[in-house]
Amino acid sequence: MAISDKSPESGDTVELVIPRHVAIIMDGNNRWAKLHGVLGAVGHRAGVEAVRGVLRACRTHGVEVLTLFAFSSENWGRPRLEVRALLALLSRYLRNEVRELHKDGIRLRFMGERHRFSARLQKLMQQSEQLTAGNKSATVVIAVDYGGQWDIAQAVRKLVPQLRNGSLQAQDITPQLIDHHISLSDLPRPDLCIRTGGDARISNFMLWQFAYSELYFTNTLWPDFGEPEFARALADYSRRERRFGLREEDGSVVEERVDA
Repeated sequence: MAISDKSPESGDTVELVIPRHVAIIMDGNNRWAKLHGVLGAVGHRAGVEAVRGVLRACRTHGVEVLTLFAFSSENWGRPRLEVRALLALLSRYLRNEVRELHKDGIRLRFMGERHRFSARLQKLMQQSEQLTAGNKSATVVIAVDYGGQWDIAQAVRKLVPQLRNGSLQAQDITPQLIDHHISLSDLPRPDLCIRTGGDARISNFMLWQFAYSELYFTNTLWPDFGEPEFARALADYSRRERRFGLREEDGSVVEERVDA
């Protein structure tokens, strides 16, 4: 999808190419809190407000899928009070926001392991998915207790019983077969990954799915990431040429080859 819009920086009209799927690594809540002289929990609450702004921007521009990295597998290693505050914030978000998402026709899904969460939080997640399952206007995915390495491992584990009973041979295991068992295999792959907070890495997020995603890094801390910054990311994405491992040659697209 392409629409004309004003560049937030130059004011020039640019042809925005709208990604179908945007994934965001929301980083910088704690640094924002320190910068403002408040507790880390306040920074995380400010981050929820940023989520609302990005959701509005996605609806404005017609983004079909938004995936948010809310809680990684490694986050369990953070101080206990911070982990409790993060999970309490997630519970509060689900209790307060899901009905509004449902009213707007947005489907909510979760990606990652769940067994380490409390029974109450697991039930909230299940109820949220069930309530919004039939919605079609857009999809929001929240990655919780998620890691890209775990995702690949769990996909491979699903193939082991077939190998044991002989219905699948080792030579039949292809990237396409593994892809079928990776999280969100039924959704478009992420076109654009945005990371806030200044670090230029993907931190074990959607390693398989990001094979040909465009990456956008910004120094803006997540609570300060609003609709103007989202528009800058879209403008930057629109200037890129996505070739998926191919290149132009004599007016046609051919696959690049590496000589032995």
